[in-house]
Amino acid sequence: MFPKNFLWGVSLAGFQFEMGDPEGRAIDPNTDWFVWVHDESNIKRGIVSGDLPEKGIDYWHRFREDHDIAKSLGMNAYRLNLEWSRIFPRPTFNINIHVEKDESLLVNASLDEEDLAKLDELADKSAVHHYREVIMDLREKGFLVILNLVHFTLPIWLHDPIQARATNLKRGPLGYADPRFPIEFVKFAAYAAWRFGDLVDIWSTFNEPSVVAEAGFLFKNGKFPPGLFNFDGYRKTLVNIAQAHVLAHKIIKSIDKTKAYPETSSPAEVGIIHNMIPFHPLDPRRHLDVTAARFSDHLHNRWILNAVTRGWVDKDTNMKEEPSEMYAAYKDKVDWIGVNYYSRQVVHGKRNPLSFILGIPVFPEMVKGYGNECVPDSYSMAGRPTSNFGWEIYPEGLAEVLDIAAGYGKPIIVTENGIADREDRLRPHFIATHLKTLEEYIQEKNTVKGYLHWALVDNFEWADGFRMKFGLYAVDLESKKRIRRPSADVLAEIIREGYVPDKYVKEALKVIKPSRQ
Repeated sequence: MFPKNFLWGVSLAGFQFEMGDPEGRAIDPNTDWFVWVHDESNIKRGIVSGDLPEKGIDYWHRFREDHDIAKSLGMNAYRLNLEWSRIFPRPTFNINIHVEKDESLLVNASLDEEDLAKLDELADKSAVHHYREVIMDLREKGFLVILNLVHFTLPIWLHDPIQARATNLKRGPLGYADPRFPIEFVKFAAYAAWRFGDLVDIWSTFNEPSVVAEAGFLFKNGKFPPGLFNFDGYRKTLVNIAQAHVLAHKIIKSIDKTKAYPETSSPAEVGIIHNMIPFHPLDPRRHLDVTAARFSDHLHNRWILNAVTRGWVDKDTNMKEEPSEMYAAYKDKVDWIGVNYYSRQVVHGKRNPLSFILGIPVFPEMVKGYGNECVPDSYSMAGRPTSNFGWEIYPEGLAEVLDIAAGYGKPIIVTENGIADREDRLRPHFIATHLKTLEEYIQEKNTVKGYLHWALVDNFEWADGFRMKFGLYAVDLESKKRIRRPSADVLAEIIREGYVPDKYVKEALKVIKPSRQ
């Protein structure tokens, strides 16, 4: 059985859900991603789909309807984010705040009432009012609100992805790799705590920091802005996000002193939401494959958590703890960990000149036919069905990544888990097997406090546009009508019963057979 106080809910990202008003009243053109998906070169080269977010599902105006749908499914938690570009459509560079450095890293920042007043003058009050209205509607309907600050998108004044790519990060603004990023982020975090702290107690700084670093800076012609291979930019991004999180963790807790919910433990519990992947060596007997899996696990799963819990900022990404990389001020700067889980990866290790140049122990290659590297709507090399995205269904991997997260000694919430499945053929089985894995995990270890499905309704899936359908409800993009899929009934019954009925597991195991690898 799942605990009685278990959190059941959904997650969303503003850019993916908010736009779509037929009259164009909710369009936000001020983000890097808006520029990115509209760029003609990106569209012609197939880097982005050509779908546009302003044709989307219009959560901006239909939030009450979606909240009612979530409530009807028995949910009691809802995770959303503030779009930084909506709150601050204009730059905040000219507002100087007090910061402290320890050698090469920022360790503290503070804002006084005068600083907050200056930020208030720059803020779009209509956006602030709207987000308060959204959160209050959720509170009135009995939801615990988890408020995330950044879900991939950055204001265009902080990141011009087209120029950053064209100049190989020589001219910007450079977004996550920009040296100004941590300080600008802490201003945003401070203002958010000041304006929304009376409504929320559960905060997250970033969603999937490893993804923006890897997808933005490790792939030539990559789908995520700025879409280039620049390992120095990758390392700078990791370090900048660690700095930004630590500064924001301190500032949010210092400003948000109002307890919004009686059941929370403090006025501000500040976490980070992390995409986690089990990395398996292709050949467990081959040293390079084992090293490649361990290195991938270190960079993707553990780097950011090591930085904000243990204070180990592995700046050279060589997996060696060095005294110059240990920062006492970075220890224990996370109150909870969000785990996003979708699939695994199988890894092959290579030694090539690039690994020596970059100073890394091995060059990992993701093996085709496993995890996220599969043919869509087919089967993996292990005989598992794959989603419309080509992601292998691998529910046992959820327990593997929860073990990694549990090693940091913090409360855990599964903050995303779902599948791109337009026909809703696999989603019921995906839900049943993953929640059965989670149910058994909780019975044994009891470290997970909630499960948030991705997603309640279909959304704009970044560079892939509207082709990938993650919703428990489909959305007619013309009428914006929400259309219930059968998988919604499966999840609703599991929530209502408090366990995964055997009938769903038996049906799922006919489709999702035990892995051959």
